[in-house]
Amino acid sequence: MANKSSTKPLSPVMEFIQAESFSGILLMISAVLALIVANSPLSDWYIQLFQQKLTVGFDGANISKPLILWINDGLMAIFFLLIGLEIKREIKFGELSTMQKALLPVIAAFGGALIPGLIFFGFNAGSEYLDGWAIAIATDIAFAIGVLALLGSRVPVWAKVFLTAVAVVDDLIAVLVIALFYTSKISVTALAVAGVTFVILLIMNLSNIRNMMLYLFFGLVLWVAVLKSGVHATIAGVLLGFLIPATSPRNKGELLDNIEEGINMLRAAQTSEGKEDGQTAMHHIEDNVEELESPLHKLEHKLHPWVAYFIMPVFAFANAGVALSAEQAVAAFSSTLTLGILFGLFLGKQIGIMLSVWISSKLGIVKLPDSNQVWTVFYGIACLTGIGFTMSLFIGGLAFTDPATIEYSKVGIFVGSLLSGLLGYMFLKVKLKPEAG
Repeated sequence: MANKSSTKPLSPVMEFIQAESFSGILLMISAVLALIVANSPLSDWYIQLFQQKLTVGFDGANISKPLILWINDGLMAIFFLLIGLEIKREIKFGELSTMQKALLPVIAAFGGALIPGLIFFGFNAGSEYLDGWAIAIATDIAFAIGVLALLGSRVPVWAKVFLTAVAVVDDLIAVLVIALFYTSKISVTALAVAGVTFVILLIMNLSNIRNMMLYLFFGLVLWVAVLKSGVHATIAGVLLGFLIPATSPRNKGELLDNIEEGINMLRAAQTSEGKEDGQTAMHHIEDNVEELESPLHKLEHKLHPWVAYFIMPVFAFANAGVALSAEQAVAAFSSTLTLGILFGLFLGKQIGIMLSVWISSKLGIVKLPDSNQVWTVFYGIACLTGIGFTMSLFIGGLAFTDPATIEYSKVGIFVGSLLSGLLGYMFLKVKLKPEAG
């Protein structure tokens, strides 16, 4: 735990980790609640609730969808907007900003996607379930970091940063998979509108236009166009995230001068004990600091609480409910779909990440952190990346429409994620000795 007297500001990565830690706890509660409700006398209410139609718009121009699709296509687009912002931040300023920094998490993430996909393929080659191959490659960052947070200070800071970087690359892989492999029949007209809107947003970005309302307006147009085009609507969120400016304003020097002027005003006010002048100076500094902050950082900061504490728990509650009798459970565990997902998440992630990191380190491609517990930490993290949960549920909903098939996929996701989380937690708890970050 941090010292109470410390006033050192948190880095964006550590802020992200702290937010995701509590979000992981909320996700666990939401998932358990969904399972309880789905297997109780309230199960019919649970199903009917999310099938209720909700219409937005007016006659001749509206979108009418069941509540579950508003959550999965609408709220999740905001989640993917945040993913787009996070990926862009990491590429420009963070753990993916240089080749040397990016190589280790990128190689680990690709290994952690390849082997689970191959395991799933091994179980389901030639079957009707093959469309679900991407379910086993996903990682739920909130859950994974939430479990890591339970271990407290014994986990070195570099391990938390590494897990975050791997999960960000994993998200990027998932986004590409959704865009390329889970797209329905294309509407050329809607896709053209989306293309024009994207170009407008790109021009705004290149022109360093920083008006957030303009970006959000055209982002909404882009979302509707992508939704109507047949490409999954969440891709609009990622594209918008990539196009939000991450740079400081062109008048950065002037703003810094204004901040310095405000500090001088504050000093003068303190010596003269002028409270009003002091408040004026503070407002002057705050206004200029806010103007100095990039639109990307502002939007990411505002979205994070909504995504972590509302959107993801709502998604989990809406999608995690699976009602299983003893007979259905036996049938699920006899299904190659369930087994492919379960072993893909539980074994595939471990093998994929450990093998890719070991090979790349032996070949001298990557430099490992300087720690005598490095392989212990890597194995624990590899286990935790097998917690697919929300992202796996999301891809499962895209891959299948048959209710029974979706239920089988959920069983594989739950069991694979649970085993991965328990093994990762217990292994790190037993093997890790507390060390300074």
